Amino acid sequence: MPIKTFLVALLLGLPLSAQATPAIQHWETPQGARVLFVESHQLPMLDISVDFPAGSARDPSGKAGLAQLTHALLDQGAGGLSETAIAHRLADVGAVMAGNFDRDRAGVTLRTLSSAAEKDVAIDTLTRVLQRPDFPQAVVQREKQRLIAAIREAEADPGTVADKAFYRALYGTHPYAHDEAGEPAAIERLTRGDLQAFHRSHYSAPNTVISLVGDISRTEAEAIAVRLAAGLSRAAPVSALPKPVPAAVAAETRIPHPSAQSHVLVGAVGMSRNDPDFFPLFVGNYVLGGGGFDSRLLKAVRDQRGYAYSAYSYFIPMMEAGPFELGLQTKLEQTDDALAVARDTLRQFIAEGPSEAELIQAKANLTGGFPLRIDSNKKILEYLAVIGFYGLPLDYLDTWVDRVKVVDVTAVKQAFARRIDPDRLVTVVVGAGGAR
Repeated sequence: MPIKTFLVALLLGLPLSAQATPAIQHWETPQGARVLFVESHQLPMLDISVDFPAGSARDPSGKAGLAQLTHALLDQGAGGLSETAIAHRLADVGAVMAGNFDRDRAGVTLRTLSSAAEKDVAIDTLTRVLQRPDFPQAVVQREKQRLIAAIREAEADPGTVADKAFYRALYGTHPYAHDEAGEPAAIERLTRGDLQAFHRSHYSAPNTVISLVGDISRTEAEAIAVRLAAGLSRAAPVSALPKPVPAAVAAETRIPHPSAQSHVLVGAVGMSRNDPDFFPLFVGNYVLGGGGFDSRLLKAVRDQRGYAYSAYSYFIPMMEAGPFELGLQTKLEQTDDALAVARDTLRQFIAEGPSEAELIQAKANLTGGFPLRIDSNKKILEYLAVIGFYGLPLDYLDTWVDRVKVVDVTAVKQAFARRIDPDRLVTVVVGAGGAR
């Protein structure tokens, strides 16, 4: 249940509304789960997110795909209910359960009416899914084959091939190099016992972050959080991931593929979610390649030369340093020219930084959208989950606009110089041309 597109937007710190910043309450349950809560009685709804450090970076050696398969099977039979019974139970009370999964975390969300009868059924169902997944043997085998088939089908997509190769080239032996879906041969060997063991060790109360937003009181929120955490294992918090090591020299990988265009990715190890350079890098990248038609990359690659319909760059901040990625698609015969322009644009930006006019426009655009970002409980919940999981300050939403406003040209230049070395970039090209 990956949500890559959402993570790119959310983890970059896209702005929220200064005038309506929610009051965040926080505490720990007796079982050690961390809880964040925003009380909101505007709608008779309750939104819950429960997150664990159980993403693909936690796959054990030789078991690539275990984290993804465990997460996918949580609601496929739990607490004595079949997958069909779970679905019917939620539908009967108008509740919706969904999931999110990436390299850092795995989570389950629930949206339910706040009325007592509907809420109790929905939360009971969520509790069974989180605490007592059955991992039925027949379903395990079915989902293994489904996941393997999906991985092999994705090999026909040049964008997916490029993305996987990019992470492998960038991270080497680091856990972030693991593909989120896993590897077919490793998945085939996974057993029901593997899933049960991974669930016990990673979906434990001390590893849990519970976020709640909606039409309940603090007392009710405390009771729900205890209910969700009480039946989880007490396994100790997982250990920290190792620090990624940036590439020592430039590296380029070219992969033949029968695609109509070349898919080009260029990048480096970027920043973590708590990086002190987060805001200078975020604001600066808006000028470089994150601002759509206003960005330098798009102007250089598309507007001035017509090499690509789109060219972009972004940072994906993660628990440890996530990637900085620059990407484009272009005609096969234009690949090298387009790549050269993209690299030159990046090199110039690192050397000179944004102009004062570019920076003023970027900050105005970013802060101008502030009021639209927490205009629903669901959006608030997404931010609570990120604040809780990554240990961000509880006043993160209150200070966001001010931290964007104080970014200046010097801060952007210094931050990019610290993080991105144009002479040590990792490049991946997927297309019919293959290796030169």
